[in-house]
Amino acid sequence: MTGSEASPSFRLAYVPGVTPTKWVRIWNERLPDVPLTLLQVSAAEAFGVLRDGGADAGFVRLPVDRTDLSAIPLYTETTVVVVPKDHVVAAVDEVTTEDLADEVVLHPLDDTLDWERPPGEPAFERPATTADAVELVAAGIGLLVVPQSLARLHHRKDLTYRPVTDAPESRVALSWPQDATTDLVEDFIGIVRGRTVNSSRGRTKAPEEKQPPKAKRPDAGGTRRQPAAGRSGGRNPRSGSGGARNAKSGGKAGKPRRRS
Repeated sequence: MTGSEASPSFRLAYVPGVTPTKWVRIWNERLPDVPLTLLQVSAAEAFGVLRDGGADAGFVRLPVDRTDLSAIPLYTETTVVVVPKDHVVAAVDEVTTEDLADEVVLHPLDDTLDWERPPGEPAFERPATTADAVELVAAGIGLLVVPQSLARLHHRKDLTYRPVTDAPESRVALSWPQDATTDLVEDFIGIVRGRTVNSSRGRTKAPEEKQPPKAKRPDAGGTRRQPAAGRSGGRNPRSGSGGARNAKSGGKAGKPRRRS
């Protein structure tokens, strides 16, 4: 047995905005002997980490190159615009890209939205990261359109956000190398898909609890059923309570004879 087989482990990459806490907790409950290591990576480098073997699986943002990677889409995020709290956009419930046409909209280099053309007026230069762009929004330089999870991740008390109804949406998926679909990867797929520990497709099944043997019925196996308490086996059911009255009168029944 090799060292890797003797001491298995699982490495899980995830991009900013994804919170893997729930799935990690379930993993630790089901496979307590297999440590899970978390690795946060940028959206741009996530696929390289998977291809190079730096992680066994990862939460990424679509699209995924299916040539050598497998992927299971999980959910789609709402797209929002991040604005200062005193901005006019903060006074409405939602906006469209057309509403942002006259605004400077920052487009960071790590942007995860698949724009044909970003909305608004472009800034003089693109911020390096989403975190940098948030700082510029707080400074009043422009606005920022991102998936809602990133707006929450970079939350500031002086900023807020509103949904952009017609903006591209970001989809999160679980991905892993096609040629490295190990048993542990299958286990994690089952957890993410919500399979129970006793699922027929799950690999880590809980032992079945043995049921106690059923007690035999009293009349099983041809045993004659005993009459209920207080009843006589040969008693005429139509006699009712008349038998008791006859017993009181000495056993005589019928009409008395006429004297001659």
